[in-house]
Amino acid sequence: MSDTVGVFESHRPSLVALAYRMLGDVGRAEDIVQDAWLRWQDHSEGVENPRAFLVTVVTRLCLNELDSARARREESRSDRLPEPVDLARGGLDEIEAVDQISMAFLVVLQKLTPAERAVLILREVFDFEYGEIAALVNKSEAACRQLLRRARENVSAEKRALESTPEEHRRLVDAFVGAVRAGDVEGLTKLLADDAVVIADGGEHGVRFGRVRNLPRPLSGVARIAAFLASVARREGGVETHVRELNGRPALVAVRDGRAVAAVHLSVADGKIRHVFIHADPAHLGHIGSVN
Repeated sequence: MSDTVGVFESHRPSLVALAYRMLGDVGRAEDIVQDAWLRWQDHSEGVENPRAFLVTVVTRLCLNELDSARARREESRSDRLPEPVDLARGGLDEIEAVDQISMAFLVVLQKLTPAERAVLILREVFDFEYGEIAALVNKSEAACRQLLRRARENVSAEKRALESTPEEHRRLVDAFVGAVRAGDVEGLTKLLADDAVVIADGGEHGVRFGRVRNLPRPLSGVARIAAFLASVARREGGVETHVRELNGRPALVAVRDGRAVAAVHLSVADGKIRHVFIHADPAHLGHIGSVN
């Protein structure tokens, strides 16, 4: 393996993770990294800091992508969720900051502007200096500090959900799965936080949940959420459910005829479920690995 290839491949997992955090889409992230590879082939000779060069290229490509009409349309949807992924695919399990690729963290990132996302990731994950970040996002250092402050405030607002332990998360996932399988409305009610919310992403054209075609907006209210989840479980015949690790945490995968039809992530805090993220867009279920 040539040095050009070897150096790039040594950075590939962190580059894919960077693009995935920025875009919330694994396929687009892989395409971005492939574009970065083409640029690396043309410019690698004489690059003193390959990591900084490649992170800069990928970040700029992501910002360009997020500025496209398609991306702006997708990001404006209130039901859009980041794509779930088995981290072992593409070597994403090799990155050190696995907690910063969890679904709860990605959903928080999605609430930020593209510039806030870039500044937060470059500073917190890649430890870039403010001068480097300013040149990359075409803003002053003072503006970058302001962007980082706002981004951190948004992350802080969800701090409780981002700091749940793996043990607490697994306990609530197991209890949630048991209650859903049993159609136990009362059991689900006890598991949900008072401010719990369900977000269901069926893609641009939507999918059907029981008798409901898509959720046009996030669903709130403990009683309504419990009734909705129990109703979906009762009406979705021929579906098997499996608990799988996605985005570094246990998640529920629904399978029909050997094909994943939905993935359900939970965000938990203080011993309760705060968010239920239902991924049901067929175009975004291809990176969750084996469904058996």
